[in-house]
Amino acid sequence: MAVAVQHPAMAVHAPITQNPDIRFLGRLLGDVIRAYGGDALFRRIEYIRSASVDRHRGVADADSVDPGLDALSLDDTLAFVRGFMLFSMLANLAEDRQGVAAEPGADVAHAIAALDAQGIGRDQVATLLQHALIAPVLTAHPTEVRRKSMIDHRNHIAELMKLRDLGRTETDGGELVDEAIYRQIALLWQTRPLRRERLYVADEVETALAYLRDIFLPVIPALQARWERALGQRPPSFLKPGSWIGGDRDGNPNVTADSLRLALRRASETVIGHYLDTLHQLGAELSISTELAVVTDDLLALADRSGDMAASRSDEPFRRAITGIYSRLAATYRALAGREPPRPASFAADPYAAPGELRADLVAIAHALAKGGGGALAGGGGLGRLIRAVETFGFHLATLDLRQNADVHERVVAELLQVAGVEADYRALDEAARVALLRRELASSRPLSSPYARYSDETASEMAIVHAAAEAHGRYGPAAITTYLISKAESVSDLLEVHVLLKEAGLYLPGNPPTAAIMVVPLFETIGDLENAPEVMTDWFALPEAAAITTARGYQEVMVGYSDSNKDGGYLTSVWSLHQASRALAPVFARAGAAMQLFHGRGGAVGRGGGSSFAAIRAQPPGTVAGRIRITEQGEVIAAKYGTLESAAANLEAMTSATLLASLEPPQLPEAQYERFAAAMAALSDTAFHAYRDLVYGTDGFRTFFRQLTPIAEIADLKIGSRPASRTQSDRIEDLRAIPWVFSWAQARVMLPGWYGVGHAIAAFPDRALLSEMVEGWPFLRATLANLEMVLAKSDMGIAGHYVALVEDQPRAHAIFDRIRDDWHRTRDGLLAITGQAHLLEKNPALDHSIRLRLPYIEPLNHLQIELLKRHRAGEDDPRIREGIQLSINAIATALRNSG
Repeated sequence: MAVAVQHPAMAVHAPITQNPDIRFLGRLLGDVIRAYGGDALFRRIEYIRSASVDRHRGVADADSVDPGLDALSLDDTLAFVRGFMLFSMLANLAEDRQGVAAEPGADVAHAIAALDAQGIGRDQVATLLQHALIAPVLTAHPTEVRRKSMIDHRNHIAELMKLRDLGRTETDGGELVDEAIYRQIALLWQTRPLRRERLYVADEVETALAYLRDIFLPVIPALQARWERALGQRPPSFLKPGSWIGGDRDGNPNVTADSLRLALRRASETVIGHYLDTLHQLGAELSISTELAVVTDDLLALADRSGDMAASRSDEPFRRAITGIYSRLAATYRALAGREPPRPASFAADPYAAPGELRADLVAIAHALAKGGGGALAGGGGLGRLIRAVETFGFHLATLDLRQNADVHERVVAELLQVAGVEADYRALDEAARVALLRRELASSRPLSSPYARYSDETASEMAIVHAAAEAHGRYGPAAITTYLISKAESVSDLLEVHVLLKEAGLYLPGNPPTAAIMVVPLFETIGDLENAPEVMTDWFALPEAAAITTARGYQEVMVGYSDSNKDGGYLTSVWSLHQASRALAPVFARAGAAMQLFHGRGGAVGRGGGSSFAAIRAQPPGTVAGRIRITEQGEVIAAKYGTLESAAANLEAMTSATLLASLEPPQLPEAQYERFAAAMAALSDTAFHAYRDLVYGTDGFRTFFRQLTPIAEIADLKIGSRPASRTQSDRIEDLRAIPWVFSWAQARVMLPGWYGVGHAIAAFPDRALLSEMVEGWPFLRATLANLEMVLAKSDMGIAGHYVALVEDQPRAHAIFDRIRDDWHRTRDGLLAITGQAHLLEKNPALDHSIRLRLPYIEPLNHLQIELLKRHRAGEDDPRIREGIQLSINAIATALRNSG
């Protein structure tokens, strides 16, 4: 079919649209809607679109609600929402391709050059990388509203657009490129956007594996080859992915020992399958004959051990050696996966005991290739990438973390002690008595649990987890699970309890010194936890056994939580408390002689630590990075940052270059100036904290206002994750997870967690000149305010005001909303004053354009969502109303991008 491109369509007439890719894709989307939805539907959607654009251009009344929305039937409403959602998805794709979100200079070559200009040479960079770890950690936190099928079609369009960039008119299959793009958009239009069934842990595992297999496996070795060239030497593999999926049990009863085993087995199958495919390709490529090349004795020995005695390959030792390696790796696959690989080996062989054995055989081939031609064939190509992959991914693919809540550990250890007759009421002991008791248990080689005793389901489940972790170390190697995270960690006993559990599975061994196969990591989440973190870690390092296992490992990790600290104390206090905790921990670690590894629990939304990773890493306090950093990647952020090979490479490059700069650049502020700025920040934080707490936790009726104003209940009904929305059955804000808290405020366009309280703080601060000086000279504050500014630009108090009608107690609702609206204006005005701008994002025109492009498409969605919520909450039971609400949530989240 010929693609009709002459029709007016989505976004064609919007004057704010300059990106040619957006115009092209929007035009094709309009053609698809006309072809598959009919001309009448197309005209209705186009009328609403152009009217909304006119309002944003100032041509129509900005406060009016488009009358075209009232004319939509329920069926047309669903189609309209899908159309606007797809336009936003395609606009996101086009902007990502044009690098709208790219960081200037955020690559390793620029970082090395910048450091060199400051007298920090490549040797210092190489020394840092000898012990570095940079780890993006994928989690299944439920903020990705799109089905994987939708993301897959989007990625196909991205690949086709690359062909178009190259001037190609046909695909490799002979299809016209523009028609192929039209076809993918037509498939998107006819693909159900919503999940009908809830996700299970196994589904989340497979989704993560798709990114690890299709993106991380090819991208990381390629990046490391690029960095090796930029550095002029070969550093160890320091960029390694991690995962929580299958091991994160905090509040998720669906994660069990079985799901842990499933996640580990599927990851191992995936990575070894990749190695087998690469070896098969290498076997075809390395057709080198001994009649034409000199080879090494090691290679000949490897070939002779392969079992391949075919006369046709008698002079081709590389192929014979690869046959033997393939046979051993296939046996490894069989041992770890419990089944034959898709392409079985030709010969029987023993499995590899560890990834290092496989690497040694591959290196022997590389050394043989180096013998002739100046080494042109050694280390590069598929073999070089495979060696890097084995160093990076081992037999486990991604390191899987364990995580559980401290309250659970306390109950489990109490039961183990009670059943064993050691302590009848552990939970009644004070902290000192608990620490003394737990240390005695850790010093004893006697097991605490018994296979003959009866335990509660919770205790049995937790014990099964640590035994499954011990199995994993035996099967996949110690890199498979290196970390056990403790949510709600508040004390030394919280850390000791987990070590007691690990001892039961042989993962902690008493002795002089003791050894720990898995590192126990406290997660400090609330404002109070962050303030107490240095004291907790000081007390921890004071224990001889803790000092011993830390010294043996060389470093200790601490995780800091962005989401819960924000929900607890508001945006400004959260980011300042995180900064202060990180800074205060550095001397604690220095006194203990341990390297500090911070794990940043960031989400997609600014209220959960979102925003530029490059800017955030660079803004870390001096001495707190030192080449080691882990960062969570979750929800819609995973698809946005790692959806394509190009976006993944750019984001991993930015993370790495920022880590180098943050680790090696000298402090950008003299100590005296920092102290002056820090005192000002402390005052700002204190004012913002009290304003936020007074509103959220001190205002009568606020909990009900929040639950009725926002679609929080409807978000909880979305099938976007295996984990419940709340930790308990309570409706208290304290018990609500931070994800739906932030997500629901974004849907109503309030985005309160990302800015509330800052206006009070700026207005109350007496020295505006000092604030302007801080903005100009302090990367921490610049990054903080850049994220705040983005949130303010995406929020809309006019639209948010319409959601007030959903609240039953109207006088109270208006009183609360007036406070929120007034502080939004106060925050905006204060921000503009200290940044010297006339309007939001004046100094970031690309982001300003990106947001303004979407606003005419989000506003009608908000108005439809409000109307559907009214009908749903009034008791109308038409299933299309519920579907429309869920579609609107999907569409608004897609348009806002980082709202979850």
